[in-house]
Amino acid sequence: MKQINKKDIAISEKINQEKLRNKAMKMGVVLKAPETVFLSKDTKFGKNVVINPYVVIGKKTKIGNNVEILSFTHIENATLESDVNVGPFSRLRPGAHLSKGVRVGNFVEIKKSKVGKNSKINHLSYIGDSFIGKSVNIGAGTITCNYDGKNKHKTKILDGAFIGSNTSLVAPVKVGKKSIIGAGSSITKNVRDKSLALTRSNQIEIKNYRKK
Repeated sequence: MKQINKKDIAISEKINQEKLRNKAMKMGVVLKAPETVFLSKDTKFGKNVVINPYVVIGKKTKIGNNVEILSFTHIENATLESDVNVGPFSRLRPGAHLSKGVRVGNFVEIKKSKVGKNSKINHLSYIGDSFIGKSVNIGAGTITCNYDGKNKHKTKILDGAFIGSNTSLVAPVKVGKKSIIGAGSSITKNVRDKSLALTRSNQIEIKNYRKK
């Protein structure tokens, strides 16, 4: 069996990446630090795309017009429509679909989910196996609890909903249009349109407390 020469593989990949970067830049893609960006040959770019340093774009990715990808972002088998902003420190896994005007911020992971037009997931959230409607705001620390240890379940968040910070949405579950989820909630039942849902225990305060 022929031994694999790791050095030859590294040199080949370096040459290949240089070709892909040059091709992208000739198409008008702005690579702010080309040597730190890694591309795939099947990536489709729109117009006015800006990619900041330290970005990895894997296979089967489509990027629309007027898109900016900030540093330390990893994208694979995902679709970004026009006017989308992603990163820094974001991960778009297979099946992620960001509609026009979506904002995805730092430390956000999205998998097998469609995010509707003008919705925002600005920081510290996991969105998996979900459908998110238009103009939805996902607060920091939101998690779609999609896996029960055996099966994956869907979360639906409809147009105009507001999800407060540190919320767990236990799938399968649906949040109605223009509903609000109070911060710190664990939602296990469907929420109707234009409703407020929250689950919190009462705060307890013991005055003049001393450790035993």
